[in-house]
Amino acid sequence: MEAAGLRRAPPTPRVKRRQFVLLAGLLALAVVAWVLTDDRMAGMDSTPGAALGGLGFYVTVWVVMMGAMMFPSVAPTVMMYDRLRDGHRARGRGAAPDATPIFVLGYLLVWTAAGLVAYGLLAAGGELDPAFLAWDEAGRWLAGGVIVAAGIYQLTPWKQACLVKCRSPMMFLAERWRDGRAGALGLGARHGTWCLGCCWALMAALFAVGVMSIGWMAVIAAFIAAEKLLPWPKNSRHAVGVALVVLGLAVSIMPADVPGFSERSDNGMSGGAGMQMMR
Repeated sequence: MEAAGLRRAPPTPRVKRRQFVLLAGLLALAVVAWVLTDDRMAGMDSTPGAALGGLGFYVTVWVVMMGAMMFPSVAPTVMMYDRLRDGHRARGRGAAPDATPIFVLGYLLVWTAAGLVAYGLLAAGGELDPAFLAWDEAGRWLAGGVIVAAGIYQLTPWKQACLVKCRSPMMFLAERWRDGRAGALGLGARHGTWCLGCCWALMAALFAVGVMSIGWMAVIAAFIAAEKLLPWPKNSRHAVGVALVVLGLAVSIMPADVPGFSERSDNGMSGGAGMQMMR
């Protein structure tokens, strides 16, 4: 009943102004993150399996990347959270005044943890560096297979369930609401977990085409925004899936003909030594 009431109640001019400022702030942070990411990635190898740099460098780049790619898509959820927070404060429920940025922090912490897992897996693979994964042998088939698998995941019930949570945050936020900063952090982490379930395969595809490529970052970010924000969730999800399957097959069969795709040279920079590169 409370959630329904909040849905029907029109926002006051003060709330509208704050929501506009919040949206503008998130989009401005996303723009700044894109600029910083482009600067940090300048001169780095953007091919599949390229060196990710040292752990400290990678974490900072990854967090900024997540801000650049995710803030536009997660903005409606953050705005909904802020509106609920305002309603709780108006009724004296004790919602922290700084709960909204803490909610965003919880969201980013989940993606930071996911990035660390990806780094660990790639570092372990780089240490092994099996010869059969050279790009001119099985490497391109592995990269293409990851992208195709990401496309197939788009069509699964698990993807649909996670996407529903991302696209319909009202009930999710209202039903699991907790006051205080710990509540904001936990709720942000919960939403980040649903978002991770929705987008992990797309991020795997980004690693497969070259995670340090600003162009492929933009493509994957556009896919994420399309399925989360466009009014045709099923069609958008399926279209992204088909596009990924086609891209994966092209990377495997004719990588030189894929626009914007750079094949790995296997000159020794993709192995364990390359993982230690620092900028």
